[in-house]
Amino acid sequence: MRFGYFDDARREYVITEPRTPLPWINYLGSDSFFTLLSNTAGGYSFYRDARLRRLTRYRYNNCPLDSEGFHIYIKDGESVWNPGWQPTQTALDAYTCRHGLGYTVLEGAKDGVAARQEFFVPKGDDCLLMRLTLRNESAAAKALQVFPYVEFCLWDALDDSSNFQRNYSTGEVEVVGPAIYHKTEYRERRDHYAVFWANRPADGFDTERERFIGVYGSPAMPEAVKNGACTGSVAHGWQPVAAEQFDLVLAPGESTSLILGLGYIENPAAEKWAAPGVVNKARAEAMMARYADDRQFDAALDALSAFWDALLGRYQVRSGDEKLDRMVNIWNQYQCMVTFNMSRSASYFESGMGRGMGFRDSCQDLLGFVHMIPERARERILDIAATQFPDGSAYHQYQPLTKKGNADIGSGFNDDPLWLIAGVDAYLRETGDWGILEETVDFNNDPALAQSLLEHLRRSFRFTETHLGPHGLPLIGRADWNDCLNLNCFSEHPGESFQISGPSEGPVAESVFIGGMFVKYGRAWAGILRHVGREDEAAAAEIAHHLRPGSDVHPPHFREHLPTDHHGLLEQLH
Repeated sequence: MRFGYFDDARREYVITEPRTPLPWINYLGSDSFFTLLSNTAGGYSFYRDARLRRLTRYRYNNCPLDSEGFHIYIKDGESVWNPGWQPTQTALDAYTCRHGLGYTVLEGAKDGVAARQEFFVPKGDDCLLMRLTLRNESAAAKALQVFPYVEFCLWDALDDSSNFQRNYSTGEVEVVGPAIYHKTEYRERRDHYAVFWANRPADGFDTERERFIGVYGSPAMPEAVKNGACTGSVAHGWQPVAAEQFDLVLAPGESTSLILGLGYIENPAAEKWAAPGVVNKARAEAMMARYADDRQFDAALDALSAFWDALLGRYQVRSGDEKLDRMVNIWNQYQCMVTFNMSRSASYFESGMGRGMGFRDSCQDLLGFVHMIPERARERILDIAATQFPDGSAYHQYQPLTKKGNADIGSGFNDDPLWLIAGVDAYLRETGDWGILEETVDFNNDPALAQSLLEHLRRSFRFTETHLGPHGLPLIGRADWNDCLNLNCFSEHPGESFQISGPSEGPVAESVFIGGMFVKYGRAWAGILRHVGREDEAAAAEIAHHLRPGSDVHPPHFREHLPTDHHGLLEQLH
């Protein structure tokens, strides 16, 4: 209770102290556009892929932590503060953060001015919406200046943080009224751009970070904010940003709102240009028009709330224990949806630049949300299966934007194939959609190798059958579920991957864990075969893999090679 509490009626976690042990992050977005947002307005946005389509920058190991994000500076005379405390860290008279289902609300107050900053990603649109509401609660008029600020990422987050020789020359923006367009590389090789906008004319702007922050300045006190005026800079290379200035006067008791947005726009190749050299902004203008006033903002927020009502309403528990009900009915289901959307590809501990989405992870995620959105579970299964190799193994990770396997990590994690059976089995039990087994799915993302999903499952099963160690247990490969137990990987030199270096195909290390999976999901595979009328194959699978109940048969030479004190474990697995 030191830092906050659950508000069950509003389905929110309320944070009452900004100095949490680490930034406490909400995950906004449920379709294609996502934002990681902390309790002090730190974080970043991306479209589909946190590495390849990063819109804004975030430095995970920054000092102080959580300095980049979606900050609004409020200048009241000589006092400068943020509704979420960071990054000025000016002491506030009041502070709360409400992390809700797909939205976050920050509230701060200072010297008679109350500020409310709302964030959410609307359903069906690729943007982050923000609304600042200011109220003068003092007895005197307030002349305030408001400075919203974001720092653009040059799309590929890994390249953005390393290839400075090139990146310092590529940043490009365009300012049209209260809209700032981030169109880096659009002219050369991209069909997409970002736009940061406000729903009222700005009194100033900056798009060069050095002009807004200062070359030796800090987000804790940008020079333009300190000076009370943006400089009108237009970035050509270096560090493009979007900063705007709004000069407001509020009478006692008066309030006003400012709607801001950060959007991602993608144009078909034939529609890139409105005229030679002129970016086609029609889709961006339509997006801005959809959220031009408070009524539209509130309607979009209501639609998001209705989405979560319907999603969570499919499964509810009334146990008499409020803590159990809270976790099952709200937060566990919310967490399952977040992990489905991102599959650990982006979080506070995953930068979004390396792993992509996990084959195993995404299959596991199906178990938690298949009852909530079965149609998207079906789509995910087919995406996952397409990264499988013809021998039944699979890329351990894949990029969510391209849906291609991650060659840097590759294959060889020998529990991956069985997880596909687990995910499909859960989907079939929930939906009864047996037609999915007839879907034609690529191997290795190659249409020439495509086979039915049923054949993918068959090869998953056979992979484990044909990759056994000296004791008849499945080979671990590079790892099983415990990726830190890389028994066949040996990193001898700095820079080598702890996951993939060494003789990962060696015939030594075996996995009891995969053995247990083989028993459980081998039975599931036999059940699937039997349901689709392949009785002989189902019976053969049970016999060949010793899964028939009551069978006392074990893999050839298994029992004689197993130490005596492990015979009890063998019977448990059986």
